[in-house]
Amino acid sequence: MCQQFYLWKCVASGIILGSLFMICLGQYDDDWQYEDCKLARGGPPATIVAIDEESRNGTIVVDNMLIKGTAGGPDPTIELSLKDNVDYWIMLDPVKQMLFLNSTGRVLDRDPPMNIHSIVVQVQCINKKVGTVIYHEVRIVVRDRNDNSPMFKHESYYATVNELTPVGTTIFTGFSGDNGATDIDDGPNGQIEYVIQYNPEDPTSNDTFEIPLMLTGNIVLRKRLNYEDKTRYYVIIQANDRAQNLNERRTTTTTLTVDVLDGDDLGPMFLPCVLVPNTRDCRPLTYQAAIPELRTPEELNPIIVTPPIQAIDQDRNIQPPSDRPGILYSILVGTPEDYPRFFHMHPRTAELNLLEPINRDFHQKFDLVIKAEQDNGHPLPAFASLHIEILDENNQSPYFTMPSYQGYILESAPVGATISDSLNLTTPLRIVALDKDVEDVPPGGVPTKDPELHLFLNDYTSVFTVTQTGITRFLTLLQPVDREEQQTYTFSITAFDGIQESEPVVVNIRVMDANDNTPTFPEISYNVYVYTDMSPGDSVIQLTAVDADEGSNGEITYEILAGAKGDFIINKTTGLISIAPGVELIVGMTYALTVQAADNAPPAERRHSICTVYIEVLPPNNQSPPRFPQLMYSLEISEAMRIGAVLLNLQATDREGDPITYAIENGDPQRVFNLSETTGILTLGKALDRESTDRYILIVTASDGRPDGTSTATVNVVVTDVNDNAPVFDPYLPRNLSVVEEEANAFVGQVRATDPDAGINGQVYYSLGNFNNLFRITSNGSIYTAVKLNREVRDYYELIVVATDGAVHPRHSTLTLAIKVLDIDDNSPVFTNATYTVVVEENLPAGTTFLQIEAKDVDLGANVSYRIRSPEVKHMFALHPFTGELSLLRSLDYEAFLDQESTITFLVEAFDIYGTMPPGIATVTVIIKDMNDYPPVFSKRIYKGMVAPDAVKGTPITTVYAEDADPPGLPASRVRYRVDDVQFPYPASIFDIEEDSGRVITRVNLNEEPTTIFKLVVVAFDDGEPVMSSSATVKILVLHPGEIPRFTQEEYRPPPVSELAARGTMVGAISAAAINQSVVYSIVSGNEEDKFGINNITGVIYVNGPLDYETQRSYVLRVQADSLEVVLANLRVPSKSNTAKVYIEIRDENDHPPVFQKKFYIGGVSEDARMFASVLRVKATDKDTGNYSTMAYRLIIPPIKEGKEGFVVETYTGLIKTAMLFHNMRRSYFKFQVIATDDYGKGLSGKADVLVSVVNQLDMQVIVSNVPPTLVEKKIEDLTEILDRYVQDQIPGAKVVVESIGARRHGDAFSLEDYSKCDLTVYAIDPQTNRAIDRNELFKFLDGKLLDINKEFQPYYGEGGRILEIRTPEAVTSIKKRGESLGYTEGALLALAFIIILCCIPAILVVLVSYRQRQAECTKTARIQSAMPAAKPAAPTPAPVAAPPPPPPPPGAHLYEELGDSTMYEMPQYGSRRRLLPPAGQEEYGEVVGEAEEEYEEEEEKPKKIKPKIEVREPSEEEVVVTVEKPPPAEPTYTTWKRAKIFPMILKKVRGLAEKRGITDLEGEEWQRRLEEEDKDYLRLTLDQEEATESTVESEEESSSDYTEYSEEESEFSESETTEEESESETPSEEEVEESSTPESEEESESTESEGEKARKNIVLARRRPVEEEVKKVKGKKEEPPEELEEEPPGAEEEHPEEESELAPMEESTDFEGQDVPEEGSAESASMEGVVESEEESELGSSSSSSSESQTGGPWGFQVPDYGRTKNANQQKSPAANSEGYNTAL
Repeated sequence: MCQQFYLWKCVASGIILGSLFMICLGQYDDDWQYEDCKLARGGPPATIVAIDEESRNGTIVVDNMLIKGTAGGPDPTIELSLKDNVDYWIMLDPVKQMLFLNSTGRVLDRDPPMNIHSIVVQVQCINKKVGTVIYHEVRIVVRDRNDNSPMFKHESYYATVNELTPVGTTIFTGFSGDNGATDIDDGPNGQIEYVIQYNPEDPTSNDTFEIPLMLTGNIVLRKRLNYEDKTRYYVIIQANDRAQNLNERRTTTTTLTVDVLDGDDLGPMFLPCVLVPNTRDCRPLTYQAAIPELRTPEELNPIIVTPPIQAIDQDRNIQPPSDRPGILYSILVGTPEDYPRFFHMHPRTAELNLLEPINRDFHQKFDLVIKAEQDNGHPLPAFASLHIEILDENNQSPYFTMPSYQGYILESAPVGATISDSLNLTTPLRIVALDKDVEDVPPGGVPTKDPELHLFLNDYTSVFTVTQTGITRFLTLLQPVDREEQQTYTFSITAFDGIQESEPVVVNIRVMDANDNTPTFPEISYNVYVYTDMSPGDSVIQLTAVDADEGSNGEITYEILAGAKGDFIINKTTGLISIAPGVELIVGMTYALTVQAADNAPPAERRHSICTVYIEVLPPNNQSPPRFPQLMYSLEISEAMRIGAVLLNLQATDREGDPITYAIENGDPQRVFNLSETTGILTLGKALDRESTDRYILIVTASDGRPDGTSTATVNVVVTDVNDNAPVFDPYLPRNLSVVEEEANAFVGQVRATDPDAGINGQVYYSLGNFNNLFRITSNGSIYTAVKLNREVRDYYELIVVATDGAVHPRHSTLTLAIKVLDIDDNSPVFTNATYTVVVEENLPAGTTFLQIEAKDVDLGANVSYRIRSPEVKHMFALHPFTGELSLLRSLDYEAFLDQESTITFLVEAFDIYGTMPPGIATVTVIIKDMNDYPPVFSKRIYKGMVAPDAVKGTPITTVYAEDADPPGLPASRVRYRVDDVQFPYPASIFDIEEDSGRVITRVNLNEEPTTIFKLVVVAFDDGEPVMSSSATVKILVLHPGEIPRFTQEEYRPPPVSELAARGTMVGAISAAAINQSVVYSIVSGNEEDKFGINNITGVIYVNGPLDYETQRSYVLRVQADSLEVVLANLRVPSKSNTAKVYIEIRDENDHPPVFQKKFYIGGVSEDARMFASVLRVKATDKDTGNYSTMAYRLIIPPIKEGKEGFVVETYTGLIKTAMLFHNMRRSYFKFQVIATDDYGKGLSGKADVLVSVVNQLDMQVIVSNVPPTLVEKKIEDLTEILDRYVQDQIPGAKVVVESIGARRHGDAFSLEDYSKCDLTVYAIDPQTNRAIDRNELFKFLDGKLLDINKEFQPYYGEGGRILEIRTPEAVTSIKKRGESLGYTEGALLALAFIIILCCIPAILVVLVSYRQRQAECTKTARIQSAMPAAKPAAPTPAPVAAPPPPPPPPGAHLYEELGDSTMYEMPQYGSRRRLLPPAGQEEYGEVVGEAEEEYEEEEEKPKKIKPKIEVREPSEEEVVVTVEKPPPAEPTYTTWKRAKIFPMILKKVRGLAEKRGITDLEGEEWQRRLEEEDKDYLRLTLDQEEATESTVESEEESSSDYTEYSEEESEFSESETTEEESESETPSEEEVEESSTPESEEESESTESEGEKARKNIVLARRRPVEEEVKKVKGKKEEPPEELEEEPPGAEEEHPEEESELAPMEESTDFEGQDVPEEGSAESASMEGVVESEEESELGSSSSSSSESQTGGPWGFQVPDYGRTKNANQQKSPAANSEGYNTAL
């Protein structure tokens, strides 16, 4: 009772204090209850978000509406719902204030046909406290995705352009409007750019054309066209959208075919034209003509010119053909100058005519220059030469001036040398032939004219030739001559003038000797014997050398050069060697004399040769026979050796020097060889033939005359073979062969040839001399066909077979074989034409033959027959089977083919009656010709018309009409009109009819009598064959002037009409008067667009259609007044008086709003810009005029902080200026609108968007040019446009902004200025990011295209002007330098910091180790105290009577259901980009997912926070209150403490309690299922007194037994786990260390028992309830259902530390000696444990709990199983969780 009293007292005090607190709070905010439903954020009231089209269903649109109040939980303060949710695109989660996309079964598409550009919904918020309703508008902008490709309207496009079109001309605008490509995407995704792609099939197309403005697609000519080079281009046009990401751009292509039209850019050219290589120019052309003298023009005209004079225009395809110019010919100049007397050229045909006879005595030739030019004055004429030769009457023969000619030529003269007329060869031989027909030269006279005779030689034409032109002719050498072969040449020369020949003249040519031969000795060496008894002067040997030259060149001089030793001399003339005077020879001496023979030519040309004479001195005796040097001689000689050739020198020696006689004793019966009896030289006497005798053995004797003075030698002569025999074909084999056609490899025949030569010379090889592609021959002479022969192509071959031997220089023989190809039936008949087309007139009678076809069969003996193959025409046509005549079976009617073409096409075939091949087929097309069956028929026979008596020429009177029944579209149905001037000539002279329209008009200005009636006959005729016609009569009445109305004035000028005048607005009135006539008014011209109408009775002219001043500013109407009678007769009578002009002026109105030149202006402003600095200039134009086109500008700028305007605009100039300072605002930007209003701000308006981005010099680049800044400033707009294009090539829509233009700065710190050069400072703005493009990117864009930019700057910079460089601004350069200087200091500081950290690490480790040891000692002490028996309670408090015990747990409830998951997620701060996802529903323990920072725009879901629930209640009868006395402080101990193995005991108690509650035979998984079904939030553990006591005792016993039963394995496990936990834990506070010694401190334990494992699988974490709620339950005596998890608003996270701090003192003040301690698992125990963690640990959300909880397992002394340690490693821990993330408080 005492406790209840205190409890109620505390509650009452809390209520009073809370009321006072709320009253105080209300003083500061009286309307706090009205704050709900308002937005918790600043800014505009509407929530504007964007979402991509085609987003998936469930996409978060708004992650938090930030509406004040709570829509969920037990006590919601607001109620949220959606309004105006058209088509239910949006879903609302009112609790989380989130909006989702609802696209189930459909797609959010921004493009047609859905066209959903935005979604606007209203979030209705009802304040449940005060009942107010607030609507929050949410505007969802659907962002476009680039999901559609551009589409061209047409598959291909076509354009024509004349080759004379200037470069730069726009030749194609076909993409304008809707004719080009369209893209249904929006923004840049839907904007189209056109570019020309490279066409590999037409490589020059992209160089010839360009698209300078990619947005318009207009194609401009880039290079000059030339029709003669190329007539058609295929240009591939690519259309692509302008998506921001270049890789996402979509493209499509089409082909533009550009046909080049021929233009008149080339002049005529004369034919024939021979082109100069690699040019289009013709070589100079000379026409030739020859006319005889004294002939009359009638005899010669027209003069034949070779080739015929003809010129054509080089532009041959000018369209239309009527524009093609003609050619005019003329003679420009000529010699002699009096040529116009004799010749004239027709200007059109170029026909040359002779005007009078020409006397050749005065004019021998004419050289004229003819000109061809176009008749349209083209400035490029063509010229050619015309040479006219005047021929003499050829009545005399040519003659030579000399009777004969003597010439000389040196035999060494080269080819082309001229024959001389003297021995000294100084002057050429002149041959002169004259013709008296050309010129009569008197004797001794000098001819002056070339008779142009042809001279020819009757002999030696291959040796000599005569020049063919000139009066004097010369003989030249064609080939070398040799005096030794032929010394003189005699021949004759004849002259020919084309008709007559001269008498031949003899020419004698003598060949002069040249020293071209060398003296030659017969032998190279000689052997001579001399004897000692010889005297001086005796002859030794006679040497003779031969020289074929003549004269001194052939005279020989001999000389001993060496070896004589003075003993021998030689005669210089004869060559006789003799013994020198006074010489005595000595036996045994030998001499080798070198003898030279030289001719006596001049020293420079002298030739010589030498020989050797060997002389041996012998004694004077005569005792030995002659001796041959060898007894056996072997000799091989060719059978081709010439007769007389020296074969061998068989000279023998005789010591005595007796004369020796030689003879062939045996071996030569045919006397083939000759042996000199005196010299012993063996020569060939007859021709050899190896084939008859191939070897000779000759016995040769030498005798000195004595009986025993004979010796012999054997000469073995072998005759070697020479290829002197050609192969010989076998004459007995057949030479006439045959072969069947169409058979390959067919045997044709065989040849055979033999060769009597030996070796390879006698081997025979066969080949074919022709038709190698048709026949082949084998090595044995067999001939086969190589391909199939076709007899129809060729039926006879003369095949040449060549037999060749195998010699190096082979011989061959040929044999011609006659081969006949035999025919087979292998061809079908072939028609002479594959297609026959014939025109047949309609209505021809049956049987008419209109065509004859013919087919031929090239096979022999073919019999061709014809028939019609198409059965559908056999009833119309007949075909004769043998003649091929095609005839009609019935008449044809053209009109029967009105619905189809009037042609009949069918097949005919021809076949061989006895053949087997398929028939030949041809197509016959019969075109039926319309024969004009019907004449034109007038609609009336008589037409009537009226005309004024003074009608002017061309006045219409009436219209006639005739119709032709022939099929339309044919000439026979075309009706034309004419006047018949035969019947009524006079009316036909004053009236006419228009040929095509049939309108009758006046031919002249009339002046006729009134009331006169004219009859005019008109004829209607067609163009058929034959022409058919009909006629009608037109009666024309000349009215009386009084019957014709007359206007009051000739011109009317009403007031101007407003262009906005409505239909029916009166413009003005006209009036005309007539005598007793009603007037009818009408507009006859000037109103083609039907803009005006007229009241035909009153003459009021009114507006009948919309007017537009800008399209047409004035109109001139021609009105006519007619009498009513004339009108009723459907006739009009125009005249001078009844017609008038009405001039209507249109007044301009303000009907066009101003239009800005750009829809989007981009500019920039520097951070250091001063107030009212110019930013950019906008300009709008108006189609209206006057004041309606005068603009006034103003700005619409969103609110800017501190009420600053930001920018201002000059009202009438459009210049935007700054209105604030922009210091430190780089990367900021401003978007606003500029409004232009015409009529000085009082009229219509137009608007444009303006983007101004704040930049500084970090965004800029400096373009340095070599031109003055004044020039750049003048051309800055043009230069900026060029820079824009190059930047926009990389970033579409980007804009280059000029910051400054100044002199070039250079030198140190850029302190020097050069005014001859310019610094242009620029930056670029990206419209996609609204900020400046990175400075380095801008440099890449411009520097990479610097050459191209310079080319485009050239016209503005002038010659030599260019960009020198692109550099960084000086301010940025200086900053970089300062940064580099600071780099070394920063590096030194970082190194020092690193050294300090390394030194501190060991100290930190020492402190941590010491702390862990102390912590372990405290933990062990706490475990010992917790295991001790608890003290008895002093005075247990009885349970209140009114409080019944709580109901038992339901059957099947899990015992540890109260240990539910109390994990608390740390809520991210507002504005964080991290998103937390709640635990998955299918997993027992979820995991927290922190998304990447880059995904901040997606859903940010705040996790639910779970408030701790603490159950406080009175114990029941079955429950036991255990009082725990506070033990004395324990001494520190260092004994290793094993974790208590309490799991088996706990499991045993749990099983027992479950059996009492009826929960039996349930495994762990079933318990978990039951737990999920029941979804209980807590568990009440009820134990009777006996069970409680037993539990305590068992715990003590088991704990005490664990002191000694400590296993090494468990110790290792504990230590390792402890170490791991220690590494993750925080440093404990003193408070926590103190708490760890209490009985309620937690300890960890492990269990290796299988039952313990089962228990751990079924443990869930208990949820704690607030103490306040449990107190309410106890007082109310009522148990409420478990409270749902409720979401806490932002900031609730910060309340938990305060809540724990309030509970902590209560626990610390607890007197364990005087108060009852709640039993284990009770609510009070849980409440005391809930404050274990410190405030610091709760805020940080560390992964480990305090040291006391990491070391203990809670008041029951067990460790919570490691459920999903790996999965929850990164999970945030609750304030009351242990190191593994579970709440172990029971």
